[in-house]
Amino acid sequence: MSEFVKRTVSGTLFVACVVGSIVWNTWCYAALLLPISLMAVDEFHRLVQSTRALRVYAALATMVLWGMSICLAYLPSDDVHMHAVGVALGFAYATVIMVSLLDEIWNHSEQPLHNWGNMLIAQVMIAMPLMTTLFLISLDKWLLLALFVLIWVNDSGAYCVGTMTAKRPQGNHKMTPHISPKKSWEGLIGGVAFCIAAALILFACGWFDVFGANHYTVIIAILFAVFTSLFGTMGDLMESLFKRSIGVKDSGRFLPGHGGVLDRFDSILLVSPVITAFSLLCYFIAPLL
Repeated sequence: MSEFVKRTVSGTLFVACVVGSIVWNTWCYAALLLPISLMAVDEFHRLVQSTRALRVYAALATMVLWGMSICLAYLPSDDVHMHAVGVALGFAYATVIMVSLLDEIWNHSEQPLHNWGNMLIAQVMIAMPLMTTLFLISLDKWLLLALFVLIWVNDSGAYCVGTMTAKRPQGNHKMTPHISPKKSWEGLIGGVAFCIAAALILFACGWFDVFGANHYTVIIAILFAVFTSLFGTMGDLMESLFKRSIGVKDSGRFLPGHGGVLDRFDSILLVSPVITAFSLLCYFIAPLL
C-alpha cells in the first residue's frame, strides 16, 4: 500500500471517529477523549525520555483529571453528590501531582528539575487543554464540531494559499523559518479567510444557534473563526518547536502517514482553552445583548 493511500485511509478513519463520536453522543466523545489524552501524555513523556514511574503518575493524573472534568462539565451543577465527587477528584488530582514530584526525593534522580518540569508541562499543555473540550461539547456539540471543522479548514486554506504564493518570483514571507520553514504570513491570512468563510456557512446552518439567532451571533461566529485560526496556528508552531528542540520529525506513529497523537491534536492544545473560554463568555453575555 502506497504512503498516499495509507495517509488517506488513516486520515479518513480518524476524522470519522472524531466527528462520529461528537455527533452521536457526548458521552461517546468523552469515552474517546480518555484514551486519546492518555496516549498524548504518554507520547510526550516518551519523547522526553521520562522514567517509567513518571509515566505511570502522568497516566493516573490524566485519568483523575478526566473524571473531575466529567463531573464539572457533564453532570448537573445542582447535584450535590456529584459536586462532592468532583471536589474529591480535584484533591486526588493535586495529590497525584504532588506525590509524583515528591517521588524524585527517593528515586535518586539525577535531573529532578527536568522531571518535575516535564510532569507539569504534560498536564498544563496537553491534558488540561484536551479536557476543556468536554466543557465546550457540554455547552453545545455543534460548537466542538465547528472547532474541529474550522481547524481542518484553516490547515487546508493556509496550505493552499501558502503553496500558491510560494511560487511567486519573490516567494512569500515566512513566519518562523527557524521552526516551520513552510509556514508563511500569506498562508496565515489565507487560513483566517477560509475559516471566516466556513464559519459563515456553519452560522447559516445553525451551528452557532446556542448563542441565539440574532445579528450578534454572526459576529460571534466570525470571532470564533479568527481565534481558531490564529491560536490553532500558534499551537501548531508550539508543537513544531517542541519536536525541533528534541530532534524528531513526528511525535509518534499513531496514524500511518500522519504521525503521532500530538501531531494530530497540536492545534487543539492551544485553541481549545481559548475557544471554550470565549464560548462560555458569549453564552452568558449574548442573552443580555
